[in-house]
Amino acid sequence: MDPEPTQGAKAATPVATPEPDEHDVSPVSAPPAPVARRRGKTPAPRENEGTVPNNVKRLRQAAMMSKAELARRAGVSPLTIDRVESGCPCRMDTKRKILEALGLAPSAAKEVFPDEDLG
Repeated sequence: MDPEPTQGAKAATPVATPEPDEHDVSPVSAPPAPVARRRGKTPAPRENEGTVPNNVKRLRQAAMMSKAELARRAGVSPLTIDRVESGCPCRMDTKRKILEALGLAPSAAKEVFPDEDLG
């Protein structure tokens, strides 16, 4: 049994690339999404919604203390001090720590957090 004689190298068959289908949509060619517009009497969201003004920043600056220093003395993060000063709600324990770090008695809580219900 003789092997079949080969006639040179086999010709490579070209690989067909798929033609783009009419249903294929690339993300680059997609049109931008339409911008939603407010209609009617629906109020726009307020930037300071949910915040309660307080005197932490004023008292900290009067004590010539940085946010980082107040945070270190209170045992909280500087981000927490930033949030409290901007009026974001915080836990009662955090308020107590801030009062102590500012050198104030707990009875001064209404002066620092005037609009808060402190129980």
